[in-house]
Amino acid sequence: MMTTTPRRHRRFSPRRSRTLLATLALVTGSLLAPPSAGAVPRPGAGPCATSTTANYSHVVWIVLENVGYSLVGSPRAPSFNALAGECGLATNDLAVAHPSLPNYLALTSGSTQGVTDDAEPASHPLAVVNIFSQLRTKWRAYAESMPSPCDRVTSGTYAARHNPVVYYTNVPSCARNDVTLSTPLNLSAAFTFVAPNVCDDMHSCPVAVGDAWLRHFVALVVASAQYRAGSLALFITVDENDQSATNRVPTIVVAPTVARGQRVSTPFTHYSLLRTTEALLHLPFIGGARSASSMVSAFHL
Repeated sequence: MMTTTPRRHRRFSPRRSRTLLATLALVTGSLLAPPSAGAVPRPGAGPCATSTTANYSHVVWIVLENVGYSLVGSPRAPSFNALAGECGLATNDLAVAHPSLPNYLALTSGSTQGVTDDAEPASHPLAVVNIFSQLRTKWRAYAESMPSPCDRVTSGTYAARHNPVVYYTNVPSCARNDVTLSTPLNLSAAFTFVAPNVCDDMHSCPVAVGDAWLRHFVALVVASAQYRAGSLALFITVDENDQSATNRVPTIVVAPTVARGQRVSTPFTHYSLLRTTEALLHLPFIGGARSASSMVSAFHL
């Protein structure tokens, strides 16, 4: 009888993705001049503007930490800025609160749920509708450096407050779907939430460290079967801008139908990203997403 060896998953390491970097033209060049307001995607090089047909059934979020809109154009973040030049950038996107946790709850449930601190899940058990409960089992969360699945206790470089699903008590699939970031990536779920650890998300380490992590990770996403099939849209945002009263944050939109160098000045908030994702995945709008501006038409999604 023939036996097979189970496929081994390895914790995510940027070094292992270097052979995939050729899939992105991200490392060199400066931000491109924005196209006209009515620009439409045209086939070309790079991860965006390769298709004019939008048919998205997979959405991935990467949430970075505590860096504001000043990241745009910063020499400390060449990969971030090259990606913004290759794809789309929301130039007027605002986080909704301080500190971190209320923003993660707003992003995923349409409300801060009255939370005003960064306390552990044990202090804020929430039985509210959220994007994970909406999708039942059709989601996945990758939390880098998390010791065990659905871990509700902060330890080492893993911050539970950056992993919002562990706050919701009505997501029975948490132990199965909220897992440590590892490779090969599985992006087959309708929605994938990615939380880098507190070093790679730019919270506790220099921006350059997070920028390098982002370059390697985005290469993996763009090389995925889902992205190459034209069914995956990637959003990269920041939880909050703790250096600005306006709480303005940069949000990059990466998808085959996004126009190269697209700049959108429409006022957005974290509720806009939730609304956009729910629209793409054909889900009812919840909380603040009901009245928020959508990114779908602005970025040709």
